[in-house]
Amino acid sequence: QVQLVESGGGLVQAGDSLRLSCVASGRTFSSYAMGWFRQAPGEEREFVAGISWGRSTYYADSVKGRFTISRDNAKNTVYLQMNSLKVEDTAVYYCAAKTGVVAVSVKYDYWGQGTQVTVSS
Repeated sequence: QVQLVESGGGLVQAGDSLRLSCVASGRTFSSYAMGWFRQAPGEEREFVAGISWGRSTYYADSVKGRFTISRDNAKNTVYLQMNSLKVEDTAVYYCAAKTGVVAVSVKYDYWGQGTQVTVSS
């Protein structure tokens, strides 16, 4: 069983930066593929970024060049650095973990509770 706890969300202005963190319980964190997803009101949950156990990274086209995903296995933590934030980035951001490879679908084994990111114009 893996528990995920996100933090770092907040209210910012367009153009600002935020860093989200997700701390995982369990001793096998390094073997999991990790993903960040987001869900805006009335929208489906969508893939934002993913990182494999080998640190290969994957991004949605909408965030490429602005967001960076990274992981620190010693701290059981995955990060999402978000720069040049836009109003359309407003959503609840979720951290997720799965065995195997990174997936852009929501078929992950474990999910955090989410953290709100609001970007004002």
